[in-house]
Amino acid sequence: MKVITIPVEEQVLNELLKQAQEDNVILETADGQRFALIALENWQGFEVGEGDDFEREVELTGQNEALMKFLAERRSEGKRISLKEVKEQLDLD
Repeated sequence: MKVITIPVEEQVLNELLKQAQEDNVILETADGQRFALIALENWQGFEVGEGDDFEREVELTGQNEALMKFLAERRSEGKRISLKEVKEQLDLD
């Protein structure tokens, strides 16, 4: 996903962004294409690389301290459910 910084001078775009903070906005072009404009309040993005070497990408991802910290925090939140429990809940035994 690409991040584009909107300059302060872009009044129309900044007004749309302000509206999207309050409620999601659908932008529609003259030819009918639609795009969603939504606020991502607590969104976190992490660079994981763009290479073709999967093993190297896994190694580099594991070295991403911010990502590893984020995953550790998420892992510690909430109750875990075992696969056995999920199968029982879904009657898949």
